[in-house]
Amino acid sequence: MGLGNSGALLILVAISMFGIGMANKNFSAGWNGNWNHTAGWPYGHWNANQTSKRIIVGGSENWHFGFNYTDWAIRNGPSYLNDTLVFKFDPPNDTTFPHSVYLLSNFWSFQNCDLRRAQKIAQVTQGGGEGFEFVLKRWQPYYFACGERNGFHCKTGMMKFAVWPIYRWY
Repeated sequence: MGLGNSGALLILVAISMFGIGMANKNFSAGWNGNWNHTAGWPYGHWNANQTSKRIIVGGSENWHFGFNYTDWAIRNGPSYLNDTLVFKFDPPNDTTFPHSVYLLSNFWSFQNCDLRRAQKIAQVTQGGGEGFEFVLKRWQPYYFACGERNGFHCKTGMMKFAVWPIYRWY
């Protein structure tokens, strides 16, 4: 009995996220880099009181059709537990398309922009002003997408991305 496609994919995503997190470490002083070996196991400790970040999804681009959010998430990672993702988008009007935010249930749904088991976490009116906020509270993959026009914005407009928050170690 093998891992199957979903098991192998989960392992690949976990290894990739570890690699992204390690790529942001300072190893200029050798392998030990900036790890604090006196603070506990495993060579550091998780700081639950560390200030979390407020991250605007897409940066100055905000949440709109045609921007590659998967690429943005990779370039701006890693995300940490208790960080807040802020989705900013214009409320629907005569000159803009409406946008929403869905939390997809698994990697397959993310890859295929399948919204059947997704949870709508932000309505089309919630992105204005300070935007809609979502806190990364659990160590798990989160798959986000715009669900407007039955997934067209996700499939064609690249309005989807995934994050897997990690613990803050210092």
